[in-house]
Order: sequence, then structure tokens, then C-alpha cells
Amino acid sequence: MVITVEMPGERAKHAWRAELLARRAAVSATDRANEAIALAAAAGCLDARAWVCAYVPVDAEPGSPAMLDALRAGGARVLLPVTGPPGPLSWGEYTGPDSLRRARFGLLEPTGAVLPPPTVGRAELILVPALAVDRRGVRLGRGAGYYDRTLSAARADARLVAVVRDDELVDRLPEEPHDLRVGWALTPRGGLRRLGGNSIAE
Repeated sequence: MVITVEMPGERAKHAWRAELLARRAAVSATDRANEAIALAAAAGCLDARAWVCAYVPVDAEPGSPAMLDALRAGGARVLLPVTGPPGPLSWGEYTGPDSLRRARFGLLEPTGAVLPPPTVGRAELILVPALAVDRRGVRLGRGAGYYDRTLSAARADARLVAVVRDDELVDRLPEEPHDLRVGWALTPRGGLRRLGGNSIAE
């Protein structure tokens, strides 16, 4: 990663976002497809048999809906975010590819009943989109703040997992007081990795 300039928090995040989005845009379709296959296999090994909050990767985000199908095949019930005005995310249950529709920001969302934001508290595992995450658990999102507002309602023992490409797990990202750290990263080659330490999560 080439960003080394020290800047105040939001300016530094803007520089990181620009760099990371450019790098994602340069990933070939073949590499993206191979990473999606690997992430689906890794998701299937997460031992999730209860409620899971996840999301549908779009555009150049790593992964694919196959991650969701792998979670369901392992016995999980999968909730996906439903966007609205700025604030905590609402949720809907994913029951397969046919249950998705196009929504705001180019996202795919469930067509069924919309569940209120506190529903995130059901989940034992939460897969979180990220542009990058560092080894301390500091996550860099796109800046809209939806997840920062949402994850405060998660269970204290929920596993918060940032899904990133392998080179998006970095040593250090800029952090601000309102940022919520995650405990794990899921990458195509590395699988599930514990953050804030050196161990691989069980």
C-alpha cells in the first residue's frame, strides 16, 4: 500500500478510499471470480448455524452471493441490510437469489418483510463490507456511516468480520473516536483471521 502521508482522520481516510477503490477497479474479472469462489468456500467454514447478518457484494467488492448460499447450506439463517435514510440499517431475510431485488446505491436487498434495526442483535456472526481493515481491527468503509450506527446494537459476543481482499488487510489505518473495531477479517487466501493478535480464529 502506497499511502504513507500523515493527515487528519477524515482526510487520511479519503486518500485511502481513493487508492483502494482504484486498486479494486484494476482487479481482473478472472481474479475477482477466483476470489469470490475462495470467499464462498471460506464462508462455508465459519461454523454459523444461527442468525448471520451479511450483505450482497456488488461492483468490485470481493465475494459474491455464493457466500450467502454457503452460509445457508451450513445451517445459518441470513439477514441482509435494507437501506433507508442515514441511520442504523434495517434487515430482511435472504432465502435465495430469487429473493433479491435492486435497491438504492446499486445494492441488492431482500424482497420480504423488513425487520427493524435492533434485529442485528440476533446475529452471532456479522459479515461487514470494508475497503480495508488493519491488524488492530480498524475498518475502513465507504464513509456513509451506516455500519458505525448499526453495529453498536450488535451482541457483545457477536463475531464482527470484515470481508476484504488479501492485500486489503493492512498494518494500520486512520482511526477516529466514533469508529467501531471488528475482531476478524475474512480474505480469499487467508480465510478467517483474528485481528488484534496473531492467532487464527477457531
